[in-house]
Amino acid sequence: MQAEDRVSCLKSDLLESSGAFRVLVGVTGSVAALKLPPLVSHLLQLPGVDVRVVTTEHAKHFYNPAEVSVKIYSDEDEWELWTQRSDPVLHIELRRWADLFVIAPLDANTLGKIANGICDNLLTCVVRAWDTTRPLLFCPAMNTAMWQHPITAQQVSKLKEFGYVEIPCIAKKLVCGDEGKGAMAEVSTIVSVVGQYLQKPEESSQET
Repeated sequence: MQAEDRVSCLKSDLLESSGAFRVLVGVTGSVAALKLPPLVSHLLQLPGVDVRVVTTEHAKHFYNPAEVSVKIYSDEDEWELWTQRSDPVLHIELRRWADLFVIAPLDANTLGKIANGICDNLLTCVVRAWDTTRPLLFCPAMNTAMWQHPITAQQVSKLKEFGYVEIPCIAKKLVCGDEGKGAMAEVSTIVSVVGQYLQKPEESSQET
């Protein structure tokens, strides 16, 4: 019965979405995950936008889920929801639900996974199953020394080859004390880029 209840909750959460434009936010294990609550809050201020979050386990270390006003999905949900062949597969359901996927922050580890097609958690499975006709935005965030490693540029380039859109990291004093490039783009920048993908109502009516 508990499994049936979880499936029912999943279906109701994704089917009863209130927004006309559905944004899935991916959050990975960078200290920039601290900015998840304000990022979600500002995205919800965009007209007609609904938001869900998919998190890696390491990302949970950096934010308080009580400060995030939308449903957060994790690896535990993926495995608990599926018990038999008729049950939904969460990473496919999320892929179907979202109009846009923005990964903010994208840490060095997950960057390497995505560049090499590895899908060993809920977030990377959503990426691997992603409909590439829909926008996928990624916001790198890592220590300056990690950013400057030669493989980072190769991996970022690979994601761009896939058709994904980089929201570049910025230079500033990092939480670790180092100064240089590697900090995630500002929340206002990320929200502005997402906003560019919203279809204005008048444009929609002109096409019909």
